Amino acid sequence: MNKRSVGGNYETRACEHLEKNGFKVLERNFRTRQGEIDIIGKDGESLVFVEVKYRATIKSGSPEEAVNFQKQRQICKVADFYRCMRHVGTDVSIRYDVVAIIGDEVKWIKNAFMHIYR
Repeated sequence: MNKRSVGGNYETRACEHLEKNGFKVLERNFRTRQGEIDIIGKDGESLVFVEVKYRATIKSGSPEEAVNFQKQRQICKVADFYRCMRHVGTDVSIRYDVVAIIGDEVKWIKNAFMHIYR
């Protein structure tokens, strides 16, 4: 099994977890030259950009630690492009979340980081 299909399986698990908790998935794997956002959706009135990270164990650190400053900045750039492309107004509440999966445990971290301006 290649990395992309393994990642896809965990993104599917993340989507299922989010949807069970009232989240509406709008898009998956939104890609641009700047990078990719795993899941884009709505939680209440907020437009949410979600990064999914998996670790089998915490030996090499927690999954959420992998969403470092550089990754956050990349996600924000792609989110800005998405908002422009979809004509999302400045009045729409935006949030950046992380779904951290360790083994069988799924943890949804809302407001994992703030928007990073270029």
